[in-house]
Amino acid sequence: MDLESVMQELEALGKERLKKMYVSNGAREPLFGVATGEMKPLFRKIKINQPLAEQLYATGNYDAMYFAGIIADPKAMTEADFERWMDGAYFYMLSDYVVAVTLAETEIAQEVADKWIASGEELRMSAGWSCYCWLLGSRPDDEFSESKLAHMLETVEKTIHGAPERTKSAMNNFIYTVAVSYLPLHHQAVETAKAVGPVELKKDNKKSSFLKASENIQKTLDRGKLGFKRKYVRC
Repeated sequence: MDLESVMQELEALGKERLKKMYVSNGAREPLFGVATGEMKPLFRKIKINQPLAEQLYATGNYDAMYFAGIIADPKAMTEADFERWMDGAYFYMLSDYVVAVTLAETEIAQEVADKWIASGEELRMSAGWSCYCWLLGSRPDDEFSESKLAHMLETVEKTIHGAPERTKSAMNNFIYTVAVSYLPLHHQAVETAKAVGPVELKKDNKKSSFLKASENIQKTLDRGKLGFKRKYVRC
């Protein structure tokens, strides 16, 4: 399938209700409003296709950019490619659920994520922390440096409340993911969650919401999910 035919199929799958929901979360025109689950049959037709993924991502259409992440070949992408994709990721559903997810399937994931975390840019920082969440939730514990992750937990504890809004969310998720999916630091992450307490997320023209890592960790433990690892990072 070529770019035009894929765009036609995505447009046909679009729903106005979902389009409005995506826009309320930060998406902007152009977009169709396609449910991610509806993209799976299209993926089965196309499978992995990096040249087409690049064409789709370059359209600036949210649904096309999301689908680009599904059919991308992470191993064919360089650090410069991921930087370019991040430049186009204008809100968190692209930075954290497309770019960070795709990066998590590469060997350069931690190296690039570390640079993004240190960048001082809200969405790059968010993508960096999110990438670690995808990594920790899918890779064996022995692929990570325990001392490095311990230091990252300390950084979160000290800086999360003053971080940009989307970065706060990703950092909070990092605490949760370490507690649940990385057994060597389970107890430190639980203590970090307690020390951090509720994390306020401020939203434009809306009431603030509060993230509570401790409560979410406990709910997951109650379900017997300590040590959980997902089989696949991408859907």
